[in-house]
Amino acid sequence: MNSSELIPHLFRTEYSRITAVLCKLFGIENIQLAEDIASDTFLLAAETWGIKGLPPNPQAWLYSVAKNKARDVFKRKKIFTEKITAALQKDATSFVEDDIDLSEKNIEDSQLQMMFAICHPLLSSEAQVGLSLRILCGFGIEEIAAAFLSNKETINKRLSRAKEKLRAGKIVIAMPSASDIPERLQNVLTTIYLLFNEGYYSAGTDSVLRKELCLEAMRLAHLLTYHEATNQPEVNALLSLMCFHASRFDARTNDAGEMILYEEQDTMRWDKELIAKGEWYLNQASTGERLTKYHLEAAIAYWHTVKKDSPEKWENILQLYNRLLQIAYSPIAALNRTYALAKANGAIEAIVEAEKLGLKNNQLYHSLLGELYKNIDKEKAMHHLNTAFSLAVSTADKKMISDKMSLLRKS
Repeated sequence: MNSSELIPHLFRTEYSRITAVLCKLFGIENIQLAEDIASDTFLLAAETWGIKGLPPNPQAWLYSVAKNKARDVFKRKKIFTEKITAALQKDATSFVEDDIDLSEKNIEDSQLQMMFAICHPLLSSEAQVGLSLRILCGFGIEEIAAAFLSNKETINKRLSRAKEKLRAGKIVIAMPSASDIPERLQNVLTTIYLLFNEGYYSAGTDSVLRKELCLEAMRLAHLLTYHEATNQPEVNALLSLMCFHASRFDARTNDAGEMILYEEQDTMRWDKELIAKGEWYLNQASTGERLTKYHLEAAIAYWHTVKKDSPEKWENILQLYNRLLQIAYSPIAALNRTYALAKANGAIEAIVEAEKLGLKNNQLYHSLLGELYKNIDKEKAMHHLNTAFSLAVSTADKKMISDKMSLLRKS
């Protein structure tokens, strides 16, 4: 692998690790400084490696350069004096200027603490996801803009406002107290959940980027399992849910990037290893007495990895949806329930329940009704598919709906 191939890969894996450690070192008010040092490190790598070739250990080279740049900052801007002197007076061995800890343990601890700082309730969910992509996952501004179907200017402004809020709020990069962790953990899980969904359900057309969003969400959830205080049943339930969904990632689209409906997927393309991991994490999540939406959604996702299309399968899924709507109602969950209802009890009963939802501006609502009506009332089915087509954003969705309408005309 040459430098032009390796640097983007290392940027994805190491930028976030370096940034998290430096943010913790400099404080949240210097978050931009930490990012600048990490970015400058990779710029120097691109220049140097392109001329001299790859060093024997590229990762160690990056860490060494980042350390040197951080030391220069301490000297040049007197951050050492302003931020560290007080700590040194208490413990003269607590900090050594040239001992910037980039050990694996400190990197993991810093990323975990940074996660709680970024997912502070002071920020909106959208800002939390954006900062997580940038600082914890190492995504570039263009990639984040693509993930949100936005532009670089909008994303830059959004991230700048979020950073300013963190600075103004004097948020500390540290683990919350034991009493605060349960509440703060919910914010972190929500952000990871939204990040995964952005990759799995988004209308974006970049399948590579979509998959990376999902994998980064899973990596962040794994970080939570490394810490005793955050390795909670709901964390394992969310990991289980993501494993089950990710197991079907490659089966959801064809080679042209077009969406393949669940019942038409090639089950041979489901990832058996990820399904097994999902089952393991679901078992880990079964301790304790608290039942969360992640437990129920993971159980629903599990049944979707059962290949045999039996009445028992859909009845189990239907009952799980019934329980989910009791503890965490959402219109989309209610809509998904009607599909399970159709499989368990028939299309007519499902149509009645679906139309009660009245989600007239929702593409999925009309797509589902088009599917449910196709063998009952072709005119209504075509009306709903036409409406779904007009509401669809992505080319892939429009193509899928168009294919459905073509089949309906021929039937």
